[in-house]
Amino acid sequence: MKMKIRQSKWVLLNLMLVGICWLFLLSGCSLWHSLFGSGDEPTPAEIMSEGMEDFNEGRFEKSIETFQKIKDRYPYSTFAITAELKMADAYFEKGQYDEARDEYAEFEKMHPRNKNAPYVIYRQGMCHFNKSAAIDRDQSNMLKARVEFERLIKRFRKSNYIEQARRKVRECYVKLAEHELYVGNFYFKKGKYQPAMDRYLYLIAHYPDVGQYYRALESVKKCKDRIKELGGAQETSWLNGFLYD
Repeated sequence: MKMKIRQSKWVLLNLMLVGICWLFLLSGCSLWHSLFGSGDEPTPAEIMSEGMEDFNEGRFEKSIETFQKIKDRYPYSTFAITAELKMADAYFEKGQYDEARDEYAEFEKMHPRNKNAPYVIYRQGMCHFNKSAAIDRDQSNMLKARVEFERLIKRFRKSNYIEQARRKVRECYVKLAEHELYVGNFYFKKGKYQPAMDRYLYLIAHYPDVGQYYRALESVKKCKDRIKELGGAQETSWLNGFLYD
């Protein structure tokens, strides 16, 4: 009796194995791949190579998608760090400066000691710089750009980006001075000599080493003359008597 039970179990086991084999044969390779993987999944290096090829060929939108794939699938690999930086670069090259700045800022936050930190700060400054408006518009982006470039100079005095940052700081000061001069001239043309003089004096106090300095000095003299001609209206308070006794 026990022998028959053992034989029945053996027969049942064989039938199950045969059934499984037939299942694989009928379903082809798809079932095997779904259970055990195809073995053809690209490596992080291969995905990174694909993203870099798209980036170098100017296919920035596609490269962004590829770099994001690396970040999602392999967040702890060294390729993920590179993908984070290159994604920011791709946004920058597309002219999407807000997105690029956010990515650079996130990179700096997550990897503050990374060797690319000076580059990342410089690029944050350039994102603001490239968004700056004409001199007759709000200059908040130019101010933010100057802050980033000066931050780079203070933190990384031996960086390869120091000279570039210094040149950009001067450009920022020139643009900001031009803005103050423009606003002062606008007020002057409108006959608002006191507000005009205030802007000229602000330029003189804050941007003394740029070309607009001497033009502002001459304009202050003109404002004072006009104010006296109009009856000696009270001069500006914080730099009163800057040119006259």
